[in-house]
Amino acid sequence: MSHIPACLNPTEEDIQLLLSAHAHLGAQNVDTHMLPYVYQRRDDGVNLINIQKTWEKLMLAARVIATVEDPHDVCAISSSEHGQRAVLKYGVHTGAQGLAGRFTPGNFTNYITRKFKEPRLIVVADPRADHQAIKEASYVNIPVIAFCNTDSPMDHVDIAIPINNAGKHAIGLGFWLLAREVLRLRGALSRKEPWDIMVDLYFYRDPEDVEKEQQQQQQQQQPQLEEPEVAEAGASQWAENAEWANSEGTAPAADWAAEGAANSGWAN
Repeated sequence: MSHIPACLNPTEEDIQLLLSAHAHLGAQNVDTHMLPYVYQRRDDGVNLINIQKTWEKLMLAARVIATVEDPHDVCAISSSEHGQRAVLKYGVHTGAQGLAGRFTPGNFTNYITRKFKEPRLIVVADPRADHQAIKEASYVNIPVIAFCNTDSPMDHVDIAIPINNAGKHAIGLGFWLLAREVLRLRGALSRKEPWDIMVDLYFYRDPEDVEKEQQQQQQQQQPQLEEPEVAEAGASQWAENAEWANSEGTAPAADWAAEGAANSGWAN
């Protein structure tokens, strides 16, 4: 890629991650401001996003975020379910504020509210779902970085990262790549060493799937717990049988001896 330094070029693994996460699959509609990021249109009407543009905008956004002195002044926001886990993990790893769920009106404009914040930069997962946060950021002159699909509105968005923000794997991978690059630019992570944080931690997980996994783990642990109980039950049963055998074996011996003594007296 000629638009960025050679050290910021993506590796083959990075490109494979973007393709496997379907980050290049856009929507069937296209906003006029998103036309430069569309590579081509498939026969089924789906617009394909240019992966080169996605990577260039990720690097640009990371360089802007790295210039903020206090990491806590950056706010990552997601109202959609697919991006809530990603923004929380992004906040934990980079020190930013993660806002997952419904955005309360007045967070950026009404200082009386308990959750009032004054960030210097916000990163949103979906401009359409997070329109309230973008609107309030425009009132107080806060720059906006947004992960945008081909049909996303671009109003008040300063840096658009073209990506499939409707896919849970794509949006999670986008925040993971952004967090990794921010840490590299801050010097907390070397480019020669892989990041030990797996991208799976940024993916949305269905609560039903989580419950199924927990049930499977419990079922796997139950046989291991039942084996000692069975052994203890067998040992106790064996002890009871031994006591019964002893009691049954000794009592008749005494009776036979007494009976023999009586018989001997009768014979005399």
